Amino acid sequence: MDISRVDLNLLVYLDVLLRERNVTKAANHLGITQPAMSNGLRRLRDLFGDPLLVRTSEGMTATERATELQPLVRSILSDIEQAVHEKTAFAAMESQRVFRIMASDYAESCLMPRVLRRLRQEAPHVTLDVLTPSDVSFLDVEQGRLDMAINRFDKIPQSFHQKTLWIEYFACLMNVRNPILKEPFTLDTYLDASHIWVSKTGFGVGVGVNPKDVQRLGWVDEALSLMGRKRQISVFTRHYQVAMLLAEQHDLIATLPSRAAWLQKDNANLVVKVPPFEIPPFELKMAWSPLLQHNTDHQWLRKLIAEVAGEVDAEFAPFGAQFESAEVPGIHHSER
Repeated sequence: MDISRVDLNLLVYLDVLLRERNVTKAANHLGITQPAMSNGLRRLRDLFGDPLLVRTSEGMTATERATELQPLVRSILSDIEQAVHEKTAFAAMESQRVFRIMASDYAESCLMPRVLRRLRQEAPHVTLDVLTPSDVSFLDVEQGRLDMAINRFDKIPQSFHQKTLWIEYFACLMNVRNPILKEPFTLDTYLDASHIWVSKTGFGVGVGVNPKDVQRLGWVDEALSLMGRKRQISVFTRHYQVAMLLAEQHDLIATLPSRAAWLQKDNANLVVKVPPFEIPPFELKMAWSPLLQHNTDHQWLRKLIAEVAGEVDAEFAPFGAQFESAEVPGIHHSER
């Protein structure tokens, strides 16, 4: 194929069509008419020899070829945007920008207060808008409506950029007068106790929990299930701050990320114990759209968050060493 004869504007059409999965919405996004967008889709189908989008009961669905093309097209357009974008340094002290960040309750508790402190020092007029996972979708991140998502992810779209902020292990938090502490803290005594469950928070609107559905209960209960064991959960919550408050009940145990437990290290009513069984750790990551990869404001924010995470990691290290496993396959600091 002679590339000089290809209308490269069609790649812009394809990028928007694959995000919106709707001809009318894609046309509105680009400020063109619906017939013009339909004509663009027809030319794209001719160019790639594939229908790209087909109508199903769930609306327009991408074909396998279109799914393969989406990250490639997004990468190409991102490189073009970088080439033509006038690069200017981010003026932090004068900026009045609003940064919108989705952060899980865990990340909001352990990381965001320190991020805000740095922002107030270095960019005092910047506004920080922190959203919950149920407020947004991956599409919001992909289209740049959200600057960043900070969470533990099972899956991240291939087109996203990401960076691991830290690796997290688990700890048990309980009242100093919990009867369980009168005996050695073993798996059997752990299972004899009553427990607080905290959600493995993902994107989208939350739903009620089925206590029998171990696969949806998350890392702690999956680890127990592999040993053929099960704990007695007395309360389900979606908030780590609530779980830490409930742990002050005399007979409850909260098994939660060790940095969350670290926040309670000076609470005389609580004690922290190493879990009596192995729970796989997870990575806290920040993820962002390729549309923002080369944006100087965004680059400044990413650098600041990574630096703050490093400071938290260093301060936490002496406390956190007791919870770390010697070797955990498949977990590593990463960036792409």
